[in-house]
Amino acid sequence: MPKIGNIELPEFPLLLAPMEDVSDPPFRALCKEQGADVVYTEFISSEGLIRDAAKSVIKLDIYEKERPVGIQIFGAELDSMLQAVDIVEKSNPDIIDINFGCPVKKVVCKNAGAGILRDIPLMVKLTEEIVKRTKLPVTVKTRLGWDSDSIKIVEVAERLQDVGIEAISIHGRTRVQMYKGEADWSPIAEVKNNQRMRIPVFGNGDVDTPEAAVKMRDEYGLDGAMIGRASIGYPWFFKEVKHYFKTGEHLAPPTMEERVDAARRHLQMSIDWKGEKLGVFETRRHYTNYFKGIPHFKDYRMKMVTSDDSADVFAAFDEVLEKFGDFQFA
Repeated sequence: MPKIGNIELPEFPLLLAPMEDVSDPPFRALCKEQGADVVYTEFISSEGLIRDAAKSVIKLDIYEKERPVGIQIFGAELDSMLQAVDIVEKSNPDIIDINFGCPVKKVVCKNAGAGILRDIPLMVKLTEEIVKRTKLPVTVKTRLGWDSDSIKIVEVAERLQDVGIEAISIHGRTRVQMYKGEADWSPIAEVKNNQRMRIPVFGNGDVDTPEAAVKMRDEYGLDGAMIGRASIGYPWFFKEVKHYFKTGEHLAPPTMEERVDAARRHLQMSIDWKGEKLGVFETRRHYTNYFKGIPHFKDYRMKMVTSDDSADVFAAFDEVLEKFGDFQFA
């Protein structure tokens, strides 16, 4: 059974990936209910934390029902990252995760996220100092490399392990690829098969069906899967994968009533956590997947994603349940 530090995990755990404007407490709670074994926060800027920026500080909120939960930070300046670790520790997470994989230009241009893949010695040094700074287990999320000509992930993972990380999650694309093309899990398997590796190696990228999760486990031999885009607006994905592991059969998709109930709860929790305006706005990205596959749904979806008043969105949920309550999802 894989472990992150002293945190014992089930066989082939499923982890909720840290996703900006997605992996907030309301969504993490829903994913946890549906079988996510470890959840990570949205990535948090080290510079934002030490400046006490409200957008960064609010991301430190975690709740007991989420555990084990990891707080993810990013940055490229050693002093800022160490100060951020001190701040993060006060929120008492179970894990501190370092983001060395975000491909977004505004992050990369500061040498943070996947940008640091162009400077492996700095990546290792930052990690070493962060491990020394905290008693919490430190994990890393990264990519295969900067581009196809600079993939050294086997060596990089070993060096990060040697300075003290407790697990590594690897997205099967380079930074140059962004999210295009197919994820390549073969280099991740090479990391796992390195005889010197003794920490869990989790795969990420294109785990979008239960069959893909089985393939990652059985053919590539990885220790677990980190789930990202497949879970957006569909927290049931974790439960469906686990059901498939046990039975080899697909779990029946959630009913319309279950989907509406989850959407309602998601919106209400978001409003309770970040207020009416942001709660309504930042939940919009989930509705397409909550109600994917319903014919002639455009007018209802438009109500959900254009209204600034939560009462209108809740009313739209009621209309959907009334009109499409008997709809059978494939």
